[in-house]
Amino acid sequence: MTIDIQSINFSADAKLVNFAKRRIEKLEQFYDKILSADVTFKVENASNRINKFAEIKLRIFGDDVVVKKTCKTFEEAIDLNVRAAERILKKHKEIVR
Repeated sequence: MTIDIQSINFSADAKLVNFAKRRIEKLEQFYDKILSADVTFKVENASNRINKFAEIKLRIFGDDVVVKKTCKTFEEAIDLNVRAAERILKKHKEIVR
């Protein structure tokens, strides 16, 4: 699986990139036919502190899985996205069987 990471309106540090890659690679435990993952980080203009947007787009055979979250930190957004993607992949795997 290839993982492409893009950050908009800021430059992501290596610590954040490595965290995202480790978390996304764990999704292969639940569904082994993931072709690639596209991760987008973005800082939104908002008056409150919840302005860190993260999106994960997983390409799998025959479909795409897209999850989006906005949180206080990028790490929290990635965690929530990975949990949501995990549930979706488990359901997809059951449907395919």
